[in-house]
Amino acid sequence: MNAVHRVYLVRHGRAEAGWDRDADPDLDDLGCAQAKSAADRLELLAASGLPVVITSPLRRCRHTAAVLCERWGVAPRVENAIAEIPSPAGVAMVERVEWLRAAARGTWSELGEPYTTFRDGVVACIRALDHDAVVFSHFVAINAVIGACLGDDRLVIRRLDNCSITVVDVGTAGLELIEGGHEADTLIR
Repeated sequence: MNAVHRVYLVRHGRAEAGWDRDADPDLDDLGCAQAKSAADRLELLAASGLPVVITSPLRRCRHTAAVLCERWGVAPRVENAIAEIPSPAGVAMVERVEWLRAAARGTWSELGEPYTTFRDGVVACIRALDHDAVVFSHFVAINAVIGACLGDDRLVIRRLDNCSITVVDVGTAGLELIEGGHEADTLIR
């Protein structure tokens, strides 16, 4: 049997602080509103049976997922493999944004280890799903999955907006991009 599972990759709502000020910020007011809007869009999935909900361990993802989980009466599975891309050791917090901006213009191969391992871990986590799922993750991690679908090594393929929903099918043949998430002129804050 060639079962295909649908995965909805949701970028977290807008964070209350930038990556250069807080390693694990919560959502700001707009981010909370975005989480409710995403839950409204995803709630329709419940008609065909509840998908599993998986979230990054970081607060902005957990709190974006919480709105949908509360509506569905489910607890999310926390998955470290889909967390935010780590910044290099020795890079001060105030320098993280500049590092990410520079990295975002390149490829995973140019970044090398441990970043290709991070990318491969994100992709392996999604490929291993054997059920429909809603996955709350981060800009770069979702781009890693898009890249695996398209055979594209760029770090950023789509400029995913907060609470955008990217749809991927997972099957024995691999990953297939069904719908790219809404793009915005996203600035790394």
